[in-house]
Amino acid sequence: MDIMTPSERSARMSLIRSRDTYPELIVRSLIHRMGYRYRLYSRDLPGRPDLVFRSSRKVIFVHGCFWHLHRNCPNCRPPKSKLDYWKPKLEGNARRDKLVRRQLKQLGWQYLIVWECETDNPKKLSRKVKKFLVVRHG
Repeated sequence: MDIMTPSERSARMSLIRSRDTYPELIVRSLIHRMGYRYRLYSRDLPGRPDLVFRSSRKVIFVHGCFWHLHRNCPNCRPPKSKLDYWKPKLEGNARRDKLVRRQLKQLGWQYLIVWECETDNPKKLSRKVKKFLVVRHG
């Protein structure tokens, strides 16, 4: 049973952003400090990636653990009410994410998923991002 009225729930949900989220800002700031430059939300690529590095054909998605079903993550608690709405919605997000990754690969792009929970450990996140972005020659 939901502890909020429908209007309270609606007001709360309207505050959830799809762009420029706090985890995204953390990742963007980290990458900028590392000296990399990027574009945001490229409309011509599948899934409209959060960060796009055109010269190296790499993209980064910053996924919210709840919204993209980060398995075995403490931040990904399933809803307790309105499961007939939430279950298909969240599973649909996960299916779409998988399709987008497949399309990007077919187009010759590499991708990295950064989960919201990973932004809690900046050193580990920095290593993960650097490993992905370093261009290897040879």
